[in-house]
Amino acid sequence: MQIGKIVTFAALFKMKIENMTEERDYQNEHDGLFSKAVKAGKRTYFFDVKETKGEDKYITITESKRRFDNELNRFFYEKHKIFLYKEDFEKVSKALGDAINFIATGEYPADYHEEEEKHFNADVDSTDKSVDKWFEDLNKPIE
Repeated sequence: MQIGKIVTFAALFKMKIENMTEERDYQNEHDGLFSKAVKAGKRTYFFDVKETKGEDKYITITESKRRFDNELNRFFYEKHKIFLYKEDFEKVSKALGDAINFIATGEYPADYHEEEEKHFNADVDSTDKSVDKWFEDLNKPIE
């Protein structure tokens, strides 16, 4: 029974060290103005405020997941990053709020169908023949 507890403790200690290493490595590569880490199960989300050379601030959201590489026989961290720029903050914030509210209440936002219609109409303008040309070009043999 004692050996089982020691093995469990050793495994937990190793995971804690790996998590600390992930955060330290992240901080070493991080050169932002503000940072907030959110642990959520097997994932960690990092919210960072950074600045361009022109002193414009932007946010990076990094999702980090712990994975095991069978070939190397060790764990590694898979990361995905999103960049949010100042001019998009309001739209993204509203969309996130709408999505969270939908999950909580099941209610669509008042402007949902109107916004969806704008979105799909903006993607492909029916008078724009370049999309049709692009599809036609896909069928042409490469010379």
